[in-house]
Amino acid sequence: MSVQFDEIITTRVRLREITGEPGPRVAVKTIDHIDDICARFIAASPFVTIATSGADGLLDLSPRGDPAGFVAVLDEKTLAIPDRLGNRRNDSFENLLVNPQVGLIFMIPGYGYTLRVSGTGRIVRDTALQERFAIAGKPPNLILAVTVEEAFMHCAKSIARSKLWQPDGRPDRSDVPTLAEAMVAHARLAESRQAMQAVIDDDFENRMY
Repeated sequence: MSVQFDEIITTRVRLREITGEPGPRVAVKTIDHIDDICARFIAASPFVTIATSGADGLLDLSPRGDPAGFVAVLDEKTLAIPDRLGNRRNDSFENLLVNPQVGLIFMIPGYGYTLRVSGTGRIVRDTALQERFAIAGKPPNLILAVTVEEAFMHCAKSIARSKLWQPDGRPDRSDVPTLAEAMVAHARLAESRQAMQAVIDDDFENRMY
């Protein structure tokens, strides 16, 4: 590693010397199930990120999105998330085959608070659930079932600082790379950016569900 730092924190004692301990309200705010408060939040959320880790120890964070309420609360301990058509890498599912631990963050556009859920995941197929999750007559092939072990709402400070939902806080995107640019460069593809963009546009148009 070429980058040098003044200090690297390696113990909890040193960490807490700097940050202090959480207040009593925050320390006990977690629950081990999905109650009515969590269920109402999930019902309004069209977007969730899924964290998993594989046999190589690398972490993966994958976004999932559909119309609000697309994640089903099957009971107080079980969530179901449909898997839509993608690039077939299946990073999250490959990871779950060797390590079932999973973390979720639910977000609601325009709302500062988030909901965090941790537990274990299973890759399932279930005819009734697949039909329930069908959009445009197309059911998902697979479903992620999450057994909930911890859930709590997170404060809005990071959303407020980032101005994530505020139009006047949006950064200049003129120099932000496109997926086509990244694909051509990172995968060392022979196609031009324009050709790759055409492939992406076609996939977006015809394979959304």
